[in-house]
Amino acid sequence: LGGPDPLDYVSMYRNVGNPALNVPEHWHYVSFGLSDLYGDNRVHEFTGTDGPSGFGFELTFRLKRETGESAPPTWPAELMQGLARYVFQSENTFCSGDHVSWHSPLDNSESRIQHMLLTEDPQMQPVQTPFGVVTFLQIVGVCTEELHAAQQWNGQGILELLRTVPVAGGPWLITDMRRGETIFEIDPHLQERVDKGIETDGSNLSGVSAKCAWDDLSRPPEDDEDSRSICIGTQPRRLSGKDTEQIRETLRRGLEINSKPVLPPINAQRQNGLNHDRAPSRKDSLESESSAAIIPHELIRTRQLESVHLKFNQESGALIPLCLRGRLLHGRHFTYKSITGDTAITFVSTGVEGAFATEEHPYAAHGPWLQILLTEEFVERMLEDLEDLNSPDEVRL
Repeated sequence: LGGPDPLDYVSMYRNVGNPALNVPEHWHYVSFGLSDLYGDNRVHEFTGTDGPSGFGFELTFRLKRETGESAPPTWPAELMQGLARYVFQSENTFCSGDHVSWHSPLDNSESRIQHMLLTEDPQMQPVQTPFGVVTFLQIVGVCTEELHAAQQWNGQGILELLRTVPVAGGPWLITDMRRGETIFEIDPHLQERVDKGIETDGSNLSGVSAKCAWDDLSRPPEDDEDSRSICIGTQPRRLSGKDTEQIRETLRRGLEINSKPVLPPINAQRQNGLNHDRAPSRKDSLESESSAAIIPHELIRTRQLESVHLKFNQESGALIPLCLRGRLLHGRHFTYKSITGDTAITFVSTGVEGAFATEEHPYAAHGPWLQILLTEEFVERMLEDLEDLNSPDEVRL
């Protein structure tokens, strides 16, 4: 299926599966154009043969073939094109273990498969091309309950559970849009494994793009235009390039589970090469084209605040218990990056080094980036107060 731009192309194949592994026949979709197809700077900047080709990956998808189906449905290609356009427009990249909250049946039916996880394609290994390295990330359709489990624990853990349930994906993680039960309904013991994993590991979700904002309640309104200490208003100041870089590194460092979390210093420079389990990319999940500095970084001082007002939409707010229980109680941090304004809110625990929020000054801001330090005792109190958010579907606005 092709379109006017390189990102619009998706190849579709009939895959016979593997009866020995109990892998059914299915349709296999592969994108091309997210990687560099030409090497002449026509679409992607050519950065050499040793680095990533274009964005460094292509998308794949495996859909169970229905009995009597002679041609592959085209909706998976359209879904992949939508994700590819998002990557091109935002220059945000995907990594194995990431999730995509879609909130709608992937095929526009009545299916329970309404979200996506991403992982390495089981058949397609990374390829060295003349224009760089390409990996293949497979889209896996999941139910809402499985998405929430991936957020509360980690995507890779849920993917491994899906591999053990043939009707939910099996070893090749084939999406069946007619699946009517979650893996937890099929095998209730799997919920125990997730609960134990959350208790032991916490969550490796270190941040999300969200609808959020913050106000400094300790500032007089007439000081709003002070360029040295920026307040968030109806037209928020943008993050500087250095701030954006630090937030990007904050998310990357949040993926490290078994060592003490560290926030990079304010003047951190871009770090090339592998960083934990994410591959290098031109931009990462917290960067956007609008992140150019409006005010010189050196003129923005870090300031301590007396009180702040946080604003979240319902979906973002429902992740606060995850932030508290799955991240801060495990000595980590969690970042909300606004999708409607170039601002960010990072919650940090006392176990995080390098934060500009401290126990003495728990609310601190560097330009439009707010950090809030919460002690374990305060987190426990918040969890009691926010108990209703553990069942967000029952919350009434």
